[in-house]
Amino acid sequence: MTVYLPTLKQLQYLVALRDHGHFGRAAEACFVTQSTLSAGLRELETLIDVVLVERTRRVVRFTPLGERIADKARRVLREAEELGDLVRASGQPLSGDLRLSVIPTIAPFLLPRILPRLRAEYPQLKLYLREEPSGTACEGLHNGRTDCVLLALPYACGDVATRTLFHEPLYVAFPESEGAVEADSYAATDIDEKRLLLLEDGHCLKEHALAACNRPELRAEAMMMGTSLHTIVQMVDNGLGVTILPEMALKAGILNQTGVAARPLAAEHSTRAIALAWRRASPRERDFQLLADMLTAAP
Repeated sequence: MTVYLPTLKQLQYLVALRDHGHFGRAAEACFVTQSTLSAGLRELETLIDVVLVERTRRVVRFTPLGERIADKARRVLREAEELGDLVRASGQPLSGDLRLSVIPTIAPFLLPRILPRLRAEYPQLKLYLREEPSGTACEGLHNGRTDCVLLALPYACGDVATRTLFHEPLYVAFPESEGAVEADSYAATDIDEKRLLLLEDGHCLKEHALAACNRPELRAEAMMMGTSLHTIVQMVDNGLGVTILPEMALKAGILNQTGVAARPLAAEHSTRAIALAWRRASPRERDFQLLADMLTAAP
């Protein structure tokens, strides 16, 4: 009996369509034309003699078996990628392609300090960056879309290996016109729960800030409305409230040209842990440890 095996390219098309739910966007992600991707999927369906995707003009709907095969295909592709990782791991360190996801409360503040040095010391490294919230980044790590994640702990990222790079203090930012500028710190007990501005759900800094303050009423009353730290700072600058910022944002000059001051948050757990995470038993662990060394030494 002849067994016909799908190609990796066909599996790649299938997974891309599962991720994007749209033939055009899936084709763009695979760097092929929509007709090429569609033809590849039809060949796959003909090969295994099952319908994987129901096609209509408006909706792409996977059959139950199609969903199961797409999940299996994702694992096969990840294993195939790790074959390449084995080869890279045996050669020059930190070379070739490496996909790094970084959360939004780290990316714009830490990366500009480390990327020039990384390019200078490892010119053969092609670093592909993706800025996304912790949940999406961890999901991408597990399904093989990304190789490692730079995030803040604590966060439930699943069964991954992590290395803590450093612990970062949190600060309370407030309008200078409200006083307290001369104080050495800002006590969590002094934060007005009705004026605390935080990032929207999905950003782990919100949870770290609330946990650091350890005041249940803040969770109930704080306004989760900011889409970025820069937006929140502008709201504070307009007298709409106070917020909590990580130290790296202050060092990057986020308060420049504003009337906002910041003081260390006086609380029992007023830090967040910056960490690098990767899949356990990854062949490229040596690369991740080298990258962690550079991130730890960031000026």
